[in-house]
Amino acid sequence: MDLSDEVSAQDGSEDDRQTNEYHVRLMMRVKQGDIAAFEEIVEIHQGAVIGTVAKMLGNTSDAEDIAQQVFIRVWKSAGRYKASAKFTTWMFTITRNLVFNEMRRRKRKPAVSMDEREEEYNLTVPDENTTRPDQQVLENELIKAIDAAIQALPEKQRMAVILRRYEDRPYEEIAEILNLSLSAVKSLLFRARAQLKENLQPYLKSEKR
Repeated sequence: MDLSDEVSAQDGSEDDRQTNEYHVRLMMRVKQGDIAAFEEIVEIHQGAVIGTVAKMLGNTSDAEDIAQQVFIRVWKSAGRYKASAKFTTWMFTITRNLVFNEMRRRKRKPAVSMDEREEEYNLTVPDENTTRPDQQVLENELIKAIDAAIQALPEKQRMAVILRRYEDRPYEEIAEILNLSLSAVKSLLFRARAQLKENLQPYLKSEKR
């Protein structure tokens, strides 16, 4: 499994600009109190927000509640909205703030080790001396292992990986969302990928056999 960026996002493409312009037009209508435009914003983006929150928190139980808070914040902040950045940058910045607040609240609880995370995800490293499981089972185990390994990353590394790998956000946008320089984001992702590869080594070796 290759954890590097296989294909670099085509930042600033015509389709991307047109999509952003449409989102901005919707937000300008929301700014005027247009509920239908707000409902369309939610419909378009709720999957990405819920998915990002779920991966950040490591479960889906609270993801919908946090996502709802994100869109409530979008609605309440609409009057102050300015199209000075991409809409998704603005939305994911709100998401970052709320999910980081939730993660800090949870830090009062004892830290969970990688072994405990594997137990929580019901993970077992495939034993080379046992009969090779079905390929689908192996793939499911690897997906769970990736989720657990992402959970072991520091919060900014975790957010950067999720935005890049799962939401296909360009480096420049991730930098704005995390309020970091472009070089800092690239360094953050480099360290995160190195840590993921180290944590996933038993699974990667199993896949090659």
